Amino acid sequence: MGFFHFEKENKSQEGYSYHLKSNRETEEIDIEILTLKIKEVIENTLREGNDIVFLCIGSDRYVGDSLGPLVGTMLKENGVPLRVYGTLEEPVHAFNLKGIVKEINKRFKKPLIISIDASIGAKNQVGDVIFREGPLTPGKALEKMLPEVGDCHFVGIVNYIDPLPTSQFLNDTRLYTVMNLAKKIVKVITKVYDNN
Repeated sequence: MGFFHFEKENKSQEGYSYHLKSNRETEEIDIEILTLKIKEVIENTLREGNDIVFLCIGSDRYVGDSLGPLVGTMLKENGVPLRVYGTLEEPVHAFNLKGIVKEINKRFKKPLIISIDASIGAKNQVGDVIFREGPLTPGKALEKMLPEVGDCHFVGIVNYIDPLPTSQFLNDTRLYTVMNLAKKIVKVITKVYDNN
């Protein structure tokens, strides 16, 4: 499982951070701004001769944790010309994450890894996408001990904290929310190639 808790993660991060709010009025502008940042990251990495890998973390067994595999599947379906790990068919989750990261580092030359995962946050953040420099720690909300992954990352806020046990969020998350988040993230990434 990929799930991590955004508020805890937020405090230790430095560098750039972009927030795509679930506000329909500013969404297109936010997508354009974020697309320009992703394009800059991708072009700079390719210019240096390094590989780029999208690492889409999560499990298709729980709605709340399915954001990563949905994004990975949609990136492949849209023909994004970069390596994608983590799809609905072949998810990257708690049980295989370490092995997949090892494989990526062995297979690619100084890869830039862009991680994608679901997160929980405040109630008013549900439906938001955050793109930020630095790694994320998958499984943090469920207190799983998994390695930090990624040079930069996307998170989609799929649910919020309330008195329910944290693991309950995996089952109480709406598929509608997860699908909308996946579409936003994929739109940002695919627009990089539409603009060329």
